[in-house]
Amino acid sequence: MPLIHEALYQELPPELSSIKQTVIRSVMIQTIQTEDFLKLYQYLQANDLSPIIVKGLVCRNLYPNPDYRMSGDEDLWIPPTDYKKAHELLLAYGMELSDPNSNIEEDYEVPYGKKGSPLYIEVHKSLFPPHSDAYGDFNEYFHSDHTQTISIQGVNITTLTNTDHLFYLICHAFKHFLHSGFGIRQVCDIVLFANTYGQTINWQELLEKCQSIRADQFSAALFKIGQNYLTFDPVKACYPPCWSEIEIDERPLLYDLLDAGIFGDSSATRKHSSNMTLSAVSSTKQGKEKSHGVLASLFPPASALESRYPYVKDKKYLIPIAWLSRLWHYKKETKNSASLTESMKIGNQRIDLLKEYHIIESDKKG
Repeated sequence: MPLIHEALYQELPPELSSIKQTVIRSVMIQTIQTEDFLKLYQYLQANDLSPIIVKGLVCRNLYPNPDYRMSGDEDLWIPPTDYKKAHELLLAYGMELSDPNSNIEEDYEVPYGKKGSPLYIEVHKSLFPPHSDAYGDFNEYFHSDHTQTISIQGVNITTLTNTDHLFYLICHAFKHFLHSGFGIRQVCDIVLFANTYGQTINWQELLEKCQSIRADQFSAALFKIGQNYLTFDPVKACYPPCWSEIEIDERPLLYDLLDAGIFGDSSATRKHSSNMTLSAVSSTKQGKEKSHGVLASLFPPASALESRYPYVKDKKYLIPIAWLSRLWHYKKETKNSASLTESMKIGNQRIDLLKEYHIIESDKKG
């Protein structure tokens, strides 16, 4: 909302003037959150720990008014070997586990909050959930020694190298796309990152990595959206022919992301359609027959259940219980029989989109 208000405040009708107060409050909270996070980070540094910061703070720093770009949390990547030390330091600082059900030994990400502060962080032992059939292998492309130091508000922070970070931003958007979608904010982050650091990006390496995860046409469409509708400057970003010559229609992706909300959560039916798209991608990767219809949506595999129902990880015989629980929650959320039909419709439309960008194979004919 702050970014939209900043762009449109002169055009807002009087009856929407109250939005300004909401914007001011949101920006103040974000400012406090940023300050509190930098203090926490300096505390960790003083105790010989320099977590790798991704997204959030680094992306906000690209905007003319950084705290107008909201971040619900800050993401820290800490190698598993350092996690125990980090956990003890965070507790000593006054941070608490935000989810009492967190399994700090096994979970790949652990959330923390702080009483009396809007500060909320997620500590990642890996950048993507390793158990995911659809994108768990993305972790292979990121190494904790591929880092650099940059200064934000006078504090030196550790983050990924520019090529790796841009690839991570693409992978993160791609992950959400494979679920139920992502929003325009992530495209803005990618565009501003490319404009700012384009001269140092190894574009050929980036293309090869995107190709290896079947995200090259998806990524080219993102940059085309940035060029046609946002502020992506191919010259400033040193955007090479190997990228600009990729022929792609960006409009289907644009329509999808505008309909998705920020993280594909614009509706319950859209969120539930993710079982179909994830199943289709997993089947393609495993070379199996495609199984992305009704059964895949209603009865997803254990890997798709573990984040919400962690007990199925070690107790596969409880998968039917998780399925029943999902169906019960789905019924409560949707409240009408037409919702399943709508979810299936969205899922099939999005599977067609995956085919259009060659993320999964089109059905063979003849």
